[in-house]
Amino acid sequence: MQEIEKLKDIVSGVIARTPEIKIAGVQSDNGHAMIVLETDPALGGEMETLRRAVEQAVTATGDFTKVSVILSARRAAKSSGRTPSRAAQIENLAPGIKHVIAVASGKGGVGKSTVAVNLAAALAAQGLRAGLMDADIYGPSVPAMLGLEGRPDTQDGKLVPPEIGGLKVMSMGFLVESDAPMIWRGPMIQTALRQFLQDVAWGDLDILVVDMPPGTGDAQLTMAQKVPLAGAVIVSTPQDIALLDARKGINMFRQVGVPVLGVIENMSYHTCTACGHEDHIFGHGGAKAAAQKLSCHFLGALPLDIDIRIHADAGTPIVTEAPESAPARQYRAMAHDISEMLLSSPNDSPRA
Repeated sequence: MQEIEKLKDIVSGVIARTPEIKIAGVQSDNGHAMIVLETDPALGGEMETLRRAVEQAVTATGDFTKVSVILSARRAAKSSGRTPSRAAQIENLAPGIKHVIAVASGKGGVGKSTVAVNLAAALAAQGLRAGLMDADIYGPSVPAMLGLEGRPDTQDGKLVPPEIGGLKVMSMGFLVESDAPMIWRGPMIQTALRQFLQDVAWGDLDILVVDMPPGTGDAQLTMAQKVPLAGAVIVSTPQDIALLDARKGINMFRQVGVPVLGVIENMSYHTCTACGHEDHIFGHGGAKAAAQKLSCHFLGALPLDIDIRIHADAGTPIVTEAPESAPARQYRAMAHDISEMLLSSPNDSPRA
């Protein structure tokens, strides 16, 4: 408790002369300080310098091994005793899309993009009008996982997303050379994501799956502030270090008002092809326990399976190329749960 109060004092000292910014939340967990600052969305760019100043001030104490300072849009003031919905407060850059969901992870290397591709393919296989947006600007792997290449066509000044198996796809990987480094700062990422929403001819979609970059940085905040996200799906492996970052991701989305639809434990177990024995190489059940602790829905556990890797490398997702395999059935079950959560009302049923 004293640590939290100390953090609040430090932050208050930095922002004391700037009434346009407020402290929305302060947390401390195993040497990681997480601070959320709220400001008017129109002042986001101006407040970035202050955000960095807070980060530097907390880091300078030497009390924390990691410091995360998040700049969030301030909640709208209450009017007539009622709080406007989050969707009403956020600029919608993709009005033709009914539901946008983010597939995210607190850290890299947990198989998030593979999960996003297979979930999107499973949603399209349900008959939903589905899209997949690769927002991982620094490591766009979606084109390779779907066997797509070349630059997209344009029509009426907009990019036309390539389509495969009924799934519309857009990625930075279509626009740059595969080995070109993306040395971009935050504002450039925000501009790219904005264009991927409003300058792409998505048409009318039931669901757009967004493969987020790992972590809790500019891309996540841009999506949360510029798009009325219907929810986020968090991907984690079972080991403690991955779960720690997954919890941070859950808390970040909650801080900016985005509901967490569920948690997926990837690489949960390996089944020996010779004897059928299950090995829990990275541990087991940690993501489920973390989901329960944080009151999140647990969508399920996926295996560490060589066939998933082979199909991803070949550009043929296991959901579409081996639909009767155990991993494909698991992906479809998760996609069904997600679509049930989003499309459960009578006026929001899937459209062919």
